[in-house]
Amino acid sequence: MKKIYLAGPDVFRPDAPAWGQSLKALCREFGFDGLFPLDNAAPEDLSGTALATWIYEANIALIRECDLVMANLAPFRGYEPDSGTAFEVGFAAALGKPVWAYHDPMGSLRDQVPQVRRPDGLEVDADGQIVEDFGLSRNLMLACAASIVEGDARDCLAAIQQAG
Repeated sequence: MKKIYLAGPDVFRPDAPAWGQSLKALCREFGFDGLFPLDNAAPEDLSGTALATWIYEANIALIRECDLVMANLAPFRGYEPDSGTAFEVGFAAALGKPVWAYHDPMGSLRDQVPQVRRPDGLEVDADGQIVEDFGLSRNLMLACAASIVEGDARDCLAAIQQAG
């Protein structure tokens, strides 16, 4: 059974352990073994930087153990995906592991991020930055590293299963 690392900001949900179990059950429904970042229980005596380092190393070990990564690239605290998830996608890609991702809606970044036209005609976001215009739904470094599916985890798992 292929192992799938379940990357995403889902670990920050108030119901994260239960949500992780539901994602793992969904993986089993599609014939996969889901690995959720909260599967490993941190030692109780750790806190601060030591705890953060332990979590990092445990998640890296799960990514190394998996056959592929499925990442929730939904907007998180803004218009972009969670930065930890973006790192995990990049790490998996560097290891040569297939990466699948999902989010909804799938419009281009330019469609998703409000922009204003400056007096010189340049369109920028609220911070004055140019929004990349490649017609992709995420930054090119994520969009080119992953097969992105519109929808939710179920939609993504169905696409993974169909791809074989």
